[in-house]
Amino acid sequence: MSVRLGISPIGWSNDDLPELGGDIPLDTCLAETREAGFEGIELGHKFPRDPALLRPLLAYHGLRLISGWYSGRLLERSVAEELEAVEQHRALLAAMSFTILVYAETTGGIAGDRTRPLSSRPSLPDGDWRDFGTRLIELADHLAERDIRLAYHHPMGTIVETAAEIDLLMAATGGSVGLLLDTGHLAFAGADPADIAWRHGPRINHVHCKDVRPGVLAGVHAADQNFLDAVLDSVFTVPGDGAIDFAAVLTALKAADFHGWLVFEAEQDPAKAPPLVYARCGFAHLSAALRDTGW
Repeated sequence: MSVRLGISPIGWSNDDLPELGGDIPLDTCLAETREAGFEGIELGHKFPRDPALLRPLLAYHGLRLISGWYSGRLLERSVAEELEAVEQHRALLAAMSFTILVYAETTGGIAGDRTRPLSSRPSLPDGDWRDFGTRLIELADHLAERDIRLAYHHPMGTIVETAAEIDLLMAATGGSVGLLLDTGHLAFAGADPADIAWRHGPRINHVHCKDVRPGVLAGVHAADQNFLDAVLDSVFTVPGDGAIDFAAVLTALKAADFHGWLVFEAEQDPAKAPPLVYARCGFAHLSAALRDTGW
């Protein structure tokens, strides 16, 4: 199989809302990740950043490290400054033998601010996309020279959120800038994840698989909520428990000859959504969808 199933630890411990799962030990997260059937896991805030500590910890649980989030500030830093800022993260990925770095431009981002509705997010003027794309290409090219591929994430509350903004980003950059397809964030932004996968399949080098609850999402948009309150209201859930057609997404990825990790992800309150129970459900749904689409 050209794809492998991994998971984010966010269902056990939330990086943006540390009170969610703050009492859950990292060992519990890792043990339950393997018990649910996953082969790899992304970084979370409870993980040691020293490869000498992280490598044996993951090996004990039979898991691989499969990247982790990096908050970029390329709009307010030079490429050289951004390369210096990202170096520790890059070095950790390289030491753990993983080659994809998840990058999101977070300058002016509001996703972590519970006082800011999503409608107040930053935007990039039309005339600035070319310059931003040029700088992002330079950053990605430098990373590629050190055997790390950039996967651009499009989270809510940032300058790249909608389908149109993803199109602009892809048009302004070259092949060294990969695209992370996040099904949940796309659906949240009103886009069809399968459509984005068809349009930009050759550029997709990492995938986050989470679902959305349409009833909750409608309420979030109607009230113009902030992102974190939407998470607390359970706007996200695991694949198969919401409205996203994952078979359609996987069909598009297969047509693009995607090779890489499908990373199960769902920001939820673990007190309401037991992580192991939901991890098993998501694993079963994605595994069935892979079989049904001929992977």
